[in-house]
Amino acid sequence: MSGRLMPCSPKEIGALFLFEKLEPEQLGRLCAAGRVELFQPGPVYTEGEPATCFYVMVEGTVVLSRRVAGDDIEVTRTSQPGVYAGAMQAYLGDRVRQAYNNSMRVTEPTRFFVLPADTFAEIMQDWFPMAVHLLEGLFFGSKNTQAAIGQRERLLALGSLSAGLTHELNNPAAAAVRATSTLRERVAKMRHKLAVIAGGPFSREQLAGLIELQERTAERVAKAPSLSPLEASDREDVLSDWLDDHGMDNGWQLAPIFVQAGLDVDWLEQVAAAVDDEIFPNAVGWLNYTIETELLMNEIDDSTTRISHLVDAAKQYSQLDRAPYREVDVHELLDSTLLMLSGKIGQDIRVVKEYDRTLPPVPAYPAELNQVWTNLIDNAVCAMRDGDGGPGGTLTVRTALAHEQLLVEFGDTGSGIAPEIKDRIFDPFFTTKPVGQGTGLGLDISWRIVVNKHHGSLRVESVPGDTRFQVLLPLTAEAPESSEETV
Repeated sequence: MSGRLMPCSPKEIGALFLFEKLEPEQLGRLCAAGRVELFQPGPVYTEGEPATCFYVMVEGTVVLSRRVAGDDIEVTRTSQPGVYAGAMQAYLGDRVRQAYNNSMRVTEPTRFFVLPADTFAEIMQDWFPMAVHLLEGLFFGSKNTQAAIGQRERLLALGSLSAGLTHELNNPAAAAVRATSTLRERVAKMRHKLAVIAGGPFSREQLAGLIELQERTAERVAKAPSLSPLEASDREDVLSDWLDDHGMDNGWQLAPIFVQAGLDVDWLEQVAAAVDDEIFPNAVGWLNYTIETELLMNEIDDSTTRISHLVDAAKQYSQLDRAPYREVDVHELLDSTLLMLSGKIGQDIRVVKEYDRTLPPVPAYPAELNQVWTNLIDNAVCAMRDGDGGPGGTLTVRTALAHEQLLVEFGDTGSGIAPEIKDRIFDPFFTTKPVGQGTGLGLDISWRIVVNKHHGSLRVESVPGDTRFQVLLPLTAEAPESSEETV
C-alpha cells in the first residue's frame, strides 16, 4: 500500500531518536534518498511480502502483528515517534530472504519516513561499516550456532531413543530365547514320555483317546481365561488337592501350569475316565508337557510380536518410508513416540491417554511433529523427576477439537514453570537444566516446527503440579512448495 507523498524536513527527521546523532549532510542525504508518506488507517505492508522499504514513524499510531494459525496476533501497538519496522535486514543483501517478518497497519492518519531497502543497505555500509560487520557476524554466528546445537539436540534425542529402543527390544528378545531353550527341553521330554506310553500294553483305542485329549488340551490353552491372583491361587489349591488324592506326588508343581492353561477339576476327571489308573500319572505328565509347549509357544509368539510392534513403532517414529508431508493421524504419531520413549519415561511415571478418536487426519510433516512430541514429553519427564515431589508423577496426553483446530496437550504433575521465566522458555538457548544437560533449543525447535512450518500455535499453562503444553494444528492447509525452508 502506498501513501500520499509529503515534504521531507531534515530537521523533523533529525529529531527522531534513530537519527538524532547524524550530521546535517547525512540528514540531507536521507531526505534526498527517501521520502515522507502519509498513510490513512489500514494496512501498510503484509507479512511474507518482499521487504522493499524501511519505515520510521514520524507521527501517528502503528500496530505490528504476526500471523499464527491463520489469525493475525497483535504484538506491538505504539505512538512513539521514531519507531521503525520493515526491511531491517536489508544490509545482509541476498544472503538471506528479504521479506517482511510481520504485518504493519495504522489506526489513524500516520506519517512515515520511508527509505528503499537497497538505499538503506547502501547507507548502512557507507556510514557504519564496522557496525554492519558486527551485525552480520552476530546474525550469521547466531544462526550457525543455533543450527549446530539444533543438530546436536537431535543427535542427543536420537541417542536417548536408541538406548531406550535397545532396552525395549532386549526384553522380548531375551524372553524368546529363554522360551525357545525351554521348549526344546519340553519337546524332548514329551517324546520320551510318548515312547514310554507307546511301549506299554495299551490298545490303539486308548492311544487314540490320549491323542484326542492332547488336542482338546491344546485348544483349551488357547482359550484360557485371565484370572486375578486370588482366583488363580484358589484354583491351584483345588487342583493340587485333587492331584494328591489321585496319587500324583508332584501335584503342587503341576497345578499352577494347569490353572494357567485354563484347566480345572472337571477336565482332569475327563482324563481319569479316559485312561486306566496305571497309566494315569504318565498321561497327566504327557499332557503337562503339551500344556508347557503351548504356553512356551505363546510366549515366543508374544515376544516376537512385541519386537515387530517395536520395529513398526520405530518406522512410524522416523517416517523413513513415508512422504515428508501428508495427512496423518496424530494418535499414531503420539503412540509411536510414547513407545520409543517408554524406556526414558520409566515405570515410576504413569501415562494417561485421553484421545478423541473422532478427530480427522491433519496435513503435516509427521517426522517433525514426532520431534515436537519428543521434546515436550522429555521436558515433562524431567520436570516431574526434578520436582519437589521426588520421582514419579502422571503424564497426560490429550487430543481434542478446539476452535476448529486440533489440540494436542501434554500435561505433567511437576513443579511447574516460574512466572518470571514463562515468557522466555521458547527463546533460543534458554534452559533451566544444569550446565551440560540441556541446549535450550528443544522448545525453540518445537515452536518453529509448529508455528512456522505448520502454521499452528504452541502455548503453555502452568501452576505447581499442573503444567500443560498445548499444540494447536490447523485441520486444513495448502500443500507446501518444494522449496519451502526446513526447520
